Amino acid sequence: MDMYAKLRPLYLMQILKERTDEDNYLTTTQLCDILKRNYGLDTHRTTIKSDIEVLQRAGFSVDERRSTQNQYRYIDREFEIAELKIIIDAIASSKFITEEKSSELIKKVTTLAGASKARDLKRNVVVDGRGKIENKQIFYIIDTINDAINQRKKISFRKVEYNIKKERVLHNGGETYMFSPYSLVWDGDYYYIVGYSDKYQTIGSHRVDRIAELPTILDESAVPPPIGFDVSKYIRTTFRMYNAPRVEVELLCDNSVMDAIIDRFGPNVQTYAGDLQNFRVMEEVAIGKVFFNWIFGFEGKVRIKGPESVKEQYRQMVESAVKII
Repeated sequence: MDMYAKLRPLYLMQILKERTDEDNYLTTTQLCDILKRNYGLDTHRTTIKSDIEVLQRAGFSVDERRSTQNQYRYIDREFEIAELKIIIDAIASSKFITEEKSSELIKKVTTLAGASKARDLKRNVVVDGRGKIENKQIFYIIDTINDAINQRKKISFRKVEYNIKKERVLHNGGETYMFSPYSLVWDGDYYYIVGYSDKYQTIGSHRVDRIAELPTILDESAVPPPIGFDVSKYIRTTFRMYNAPRVEVELLCDNSVMDAIIDRFGPNVQTYAGDLQNFRVMEEVAIGKVFFNWIFGFEGKVRIKGPESVKEQYRQMVESAVKII
């Protein structure tokens, strides 16, 4: 058997995956024409049938519709069209992926549907216009952080920020941060690393797209997480990954906001009876402006019952806002 004969079933499989789907077939004549035009192969109708049988015996889901001229299609897609649409929407709207990388990934994903369905997917992609990040190394930075987590090693990196001219500049004059990464978290359209900060001697987080270049994986072992540390609970109680001191607070909540409390703290949040109109929540949270903004948004239906120091911080923030109106 010559090399072309060995390659022909592979070419056929590629053609069927790219150009057919559950609604679209290719006839024997069309397959012969494509093999001739694209690969320079002269193919007989009976050869097509035998090659299709080879693919079917190998386990590929190639469907045959018999008629005066047999028709074939590839039907076993890894993803359904509805699933691909969700993936594309996520890629298009994710802030941590650059515009250029989003377009590149969407093109790759649409090929999984076949040429006909890919056109439908492209017509349904809508980007909402929110700002994308500019850090083109983001995928490689994430990969490096993953490697460090798997190796249980510290990393060092510098951060960037925007100045008054909207230019990206090094944060704190190019200060190098030493960090023991525990987990990568996708929260609010951004990637964060959660871990132990050498600078602050506590668990904290950094936005990945604010890392200036590829982190350096150090030889030094990472500081292990505290016994019982639950990264999922840390995320739920940090409020948009805003680093702030953590304090156990008691909240008095109107019965109508239970859905919002569960959305924020999870279905296992500890709740207690208050009175007929309210229930109480005891939870350790990151105390700061993001937490206070969340409380304020309930227009009094969620109130801080204690401790008094947190109530006073909230009171001062509200009073400061009122003074500048």
